[in-house]
Amino acid sequence: MENGIDDLTPRPALDGDAEFDVCIIGGGLTGLWTAHYLLETDPKARIAIVEKEIAGFGASGRNGGWASALFPRSAAALERQHGRGAAHAMRRAMIDTVDEVGRASRSLGIDIDYAKGGTVAYVRSAAQEKAARHDIAETRKAGVDTLDWLGPEAVRATDARGATFDPNCARIHPAKLVRGLAASLERRGVTIFEQTTAIDFGARTVTTDRGVIACETVVVALEGYTSTLKRTHRSLMPLYSLMIATEPLSDEAWDEIGLAHGQTFNDFRHLLIYGQRTADNRFAFGGRGARYHWGSTIKPEYDRVQSVFDHLHKTLVELFPVAASAAVTHTWGGPLGVPRDWHATAGYNPKTGVAFAGGYVGDGLSTTNLAGRTLSDLITGQRTELTRLPWVGHVSPRWEPEPLRFLGSNAGLLGANIADIEEKVTKRSSIAARILGPLTGH
Repeated sequence: MENGIDDLTPRPALDGDAEFDVCIIGGGLTGLWTAHYLLETDPKARIAIVEKEIAGFGASGRNGGWASALFPRSAAALERQHGRGAAHAMRRAMIDTVDEVGRASRSLGIDIDYAKGGTVAYVRSAAQEKAARHDIAETRKAGVDTLDWLGPEAVRATDARGATFDPNCARIHPAKLVRGLAASLERRGVTIFEQTTAIDFGARTVTTDRGVIACETVVVALEGYTSTLKRTHRSLMPLYSLMIATEPLSDEAWDEIGLAHGQTFNDFRHLLIYGQRTADNRFAFGGRGARYHWGSTIKPEYDRVQSVFDHLHKTLVELFPVAASAAVTHTWGGPLGVPRDWHATAGYNPKTGVAFAGGYVGDGLSTTNLAGRTLSDLITGQRTELTRLPWVGHVSPRWEPEPLRFLGSNAGLLGANIADIEEKVTKRSSIAARILGPLTGH
């Protein structure tokens, strides 16, 4: 084991037909957390997980490490759609989930480099400050949590004119979480079939390339890979997000930068970026910018786009000039799942025995935990505060067929770029961003 992560040797594949109480499709955090909380309710439950690669292969094991209270659909959009009370309940549930990820990991003896340091969102223009002040006012009006303003003296080593600070985020090491959680489930009797590809599912059956599993409950937990099944091909769109990591910086350099251990960061641009100070003092920094691929195809070569890596490094150095001396040592990427209305979902149909959760749009490191707890309650027939949350039972529209899906998604990427350029040139809030807002969950 290196850095708290095992050697990634695949577990045995399914060998013929089998029968379990629950079969979970996908060995990422949604499936693993669901198994964990089902065992909390029924330690004798016979649970199988089928995974095409290895547990944590997808976004669960290679993300930005933000265990945040962010939900892909904004609080304002949730309030318009579901009402003020439901929107506030969703926000409170997400805030609690940040702590639950830490609590559950500690209870299982998994060291995930958990440090709840909050998120610093840098403000680098007048237009961005207007957006930041609006967010602060809206947060105070809601009265659920806090969002504070940091003046320029608190954001040294960058050209920012200030920043907002949200305390509801923890820095974690995602690979340590997903691999540790998988190992803990195995120790408690869960069977994880790796190198086993799910081909289809139906009422109480999962068909794989290595046999059919009969079960009482099917949990579909594929997120960015949901499009790989014919039955769910247009449910979620795979959108790529890429990352870089630098060599470790000295403590003196971090003192100059002004980011403490456990703090994550971004800014108010429209083409999303996200970063953290890792436990071993690296920058881990990522963002959108890779295009959508025709037919929702997913290929290994899409994980690495040098022009995006170069842009990420340039952006990091623009934010923190001291980072210019730190070599980039790691680059990676992968697909995340985007619903047509940017509204994540958790649901269960007791008639068919099929449960589903997903559509996190990159906000899944915490939301997967909430999904696991919610699906466990739904599957076991409990009526709880979680099962009354507004994302439960939500059905997003399907994505359009090609070429509309290709044209629309890549136009959205171009629009975010245009919005950032527009604000730099005009020094005003972007008109393009206002047009894009309803299409991206705002």
